[in-house]
Amino acid sequence: MAQSCRERSYIMQNALKNAADWAEEAGRQPLPEWDSLPGIPLYMDQVVLYLTDLLAAFQRGESSPLLTSSMVNNYVKNGAVLRPEKKKYDRRQLSALAVLCMLKQVLSLQDIKTLFAGDASQEELYGLFREAHHAAMKEAGRELAQSMGEGRDSRQEALRLAAEANAKRAAAQRILLELEKEASAPKEKAGLEEGRQ
Repeated sequence: MAQSCRERSYIMQNALKNAADWAEEAGRQPLPEWDSLPGIPLYMDQVVLYLTDLLAAFQRGESSPLLTSSMVNNYVKNGAVLRPEKKKYDRRQLSALAVLCMLKQVLSLQDIKTLFAGDASQEELYGLFREAHHAAMKEAGRELAQSMGEGRDSRQEALRLAAEANAKRAAAQRILLELEKEASAPKEKAGLEEGRQ
């Protein structure tokens, strides 16, 4: 049986309300500050449990976890995360994994490695990401609440947000591509100079 206009309108508004509530809740609970991350090193199972709990609001469902022990091992093998010491992960690895879990939805692993390759310390990078992420969640909550108040169509709103996210992702990738080029330029120049000698 076909849905009535009233039923569709209710479903659309309910979708926006649930998304606005989710964004507001996530905006009230920012990622922990550096000093609030576990001070003692954790074993792999503890890392996965801690980060799964910490990032639960961003997991789409149980069938697609944000982090597994296999993923952690791959990130370490790829050099995106520092190797653990005696199979224990400290704040440096925990913060990198938290950022990686959030950004892998948007950027490739190579782009994330380029982000981590700068001169900033892991603590600085995590702090910058934490602040930017918190501000973005608060902004998303405000936008969704406004959309709900104006009675906007939830599919159109999802499309608008996805288009904005795509544009911002593309801009971030362009910046990272330029950074990657700059980082490889001195190596190429050194190789050319060696070839001339």
